[in-house]
Amino acid sequence: MSAGSVSRLLSRTVSVCAGSPAFWTRTSRCRARYNIIAASWRWSPFCTPVHDTGETPAPKTKKQTPRAHGSVGSIGRKIPHRQIQVISSSGENLGVMHRADVIRLMDEEGLKLVALSEHKDPPVYKLMSGKMIHEEQLKQREKMKVKAAPVQVKELSFSHGIGSGDLATKLKQVESWLEKKNHIKITLRSGRSGPAANLDAALEQMAEQLEVPFGFVSRPKVIRDGKAATCIVRLPSAKELAEKAKAESEKSSKAPKSTAPPGDSTDTT
Repeated sequence: MSAGSVSRLLSRTVSVCAGSPAFWTRTSRCRARYNIIAASWRWSPFCTPVHDTGETPAPKTKKQTPRAHGSVGSIGRKIPHRQIQVISSSGENLGVMHRADVIRLMDEEGLKLVALSEHKDPPVYKLMSGKMIHEEQLKQREKMKVKAAPVQVKELSFSHGIGSGDLATKLKQVESWLEKKNHIKITLRSGRSGPAANLDAALEQMAEQLEVPFGFVSRPKVIRDGKAATCIVRLPSAKELAEKAKAESEKSSKAPKSTAPPGDSTDTT
């Protein structure tokens, strides 16, 4: 069969398929299959239609590093800056160093690098051991707990003519609250006989009978036109305890030592 007859046969086949859908040729069969597959893909439940107006998924939040929260943590060996200021583990300023020298120093001394201030020029880093980092993390956790936990204020009130037994019971209650790190507001009322003088001094003397260390948030003062006195006590801080111990030691060292006068060793009758 010649090339001309083949081309005429193909053109006749195409014209017949285009004009009459009754003839089912190989070309039309392939097109129909493609249309079926395309339609099924377009309306597949696993595909999102173009006109879908549903909500877009929320963007994923970037995971923050421990340094983003201000916590102490080693940055590893990937130092982001070429030149940094280095503080030794003992607190000595080693000056500005190249990061290659810092990594060599870390390997020699077995220390880790912690960022102190990355916003300075040059940034400040400190060499610390794993134990030092752990201790600093514990300190920060304790500070966060102290800030997160609100201080509770307990209130206690009694009259000026209270008996010694009842006063001891009240003071025991104050001591138990102090051990729980609460603040206690103590109010001393005047007795039935009428307003008493120096209620603030009497309240301070009663507070001095506590058997646990304490400090004043507000010292005793007279209120209600002299009919009552109030104060707020709390546990003393570590600084206050250290200052009190220092003052007592200085006071004891300045006190004169008593010397017994020499006496006669013989006993006379």
